[in-house]
Amino acid sequence: LSLLRETSHLIKEQSREFDRRLKETDRQMKENALEFKETDLRFKETDRQIKELGRQIGGLGDKFGYFTEGMALPSMERILMERFGMTTIMPRVRTRKNGEEIQIDVLAYADGAIDLAVVVEVKSRVKRDAVEQLRKVMVRFHEFYPEYRDKAVMGILAGIDWDRGVAEEAREAGFPTASIRGDMFELTTPEGFEARKW
Repeated sequence: LSLLRETSHLIKEQSREFDRRLKETDRQMKENALEFKETDLRFKETDRQIKELGRQIGGLGDKFGYFTEGMALPSMERILMERFGMTTIMPRVRTRKNGEEIQIDVLAYADGAIDLAVVVEVKSRVKRDAVEQLRKVMVRFHEFYPEYRDKAVMGILAGIDWDRGVAEEAREAGFPTASIRGDMFELTTPEGFEARKW
């Protein structure tokens, strides 16, 4: 009988201990679930902040690009008029056709004996892909601007900070190059350079 009471007491005690541990586990699981929800909310807020920061940085990049284009325009106008005889110079030309868009930082042209259009691509930082980007614009120029189909067209790549070897690569592709010297853009193409015409 004593053994039975002792066993019964032990079973009750173990049952109470089991219930206590079960309640403790349940409490911890609820705490963990709450912490998980809080962590999830923090992650979502961090994601939102990162997206907002990305949007702001993108906007800053656009503004810096516009600043660079604005800084280049007076110098490029002078170069286009004096060196290439351009009579009409238009900054920031954007054309949409058949669901596609082409944007040109500076478009200039001259009629008569010169009969030439010039596309200027301005970059704050000139990377390798800028050469290919300008080449694509040149290849499709007459498609987007049929009014210039009787004119030859050439491209100039202008920039402030050039990745190593990119200016040489641009010239090899037939594009004159321009860089900032002092506070003005100047052509950096060697004497006698023959620009490619499309």
